[in-house]
Amino acid sequence: MGRVRHKRTHHARRDVHRASRTRARVKDLDQIQDDLRPENRAKLETQPLDEDKPGLGQHYCLECSRYCETEVALKAHLKSKVHKRRLRELKQPAYTVEESQQAAGLGVDKRQRGVEEVVRRMEETGVKDAEQMAISAQSTM
Repeated sequence: MGRVRHKRTHHARRDVHRASRTRARVKDLDQIQDDLRPENRAKLETQPLDEDKPGLGQHYCLECSRYCETEVALKAHLKSKVHKRRLRELKQPAYTVEESQQAAGLGVDKRQRGVEEVVRRMEETGVKDAEQMAISAQSTM
């Protein structure tokens, strides 16, 4: 008898990919930072009773955008590692559209410089011509 040869399959990658597509999405950090503004915060802290939400919508964590069933569950969540990690992430400012454009190279001056402009800039900063620097270095030796 020998070893049983395993099939060379895709190692369950299909199921992982399918789960990521159908996973329940939570709010992004910039959306949560909008919710933390005083005018939006007041609305979310005092929500009317809603039978479709857990705990009738009365126990809500603003930072994580999560509903809890009871006050005890909310207090346990506020002490959890997940909540503390989200607080640490929210301390950083939100990623803006301007930052994304700068990262893509938009809005940044990337035009090609001409030789004349480079020479002019070098003269303004007081940098000598490379040939003159090489000649002076050889003469001192």
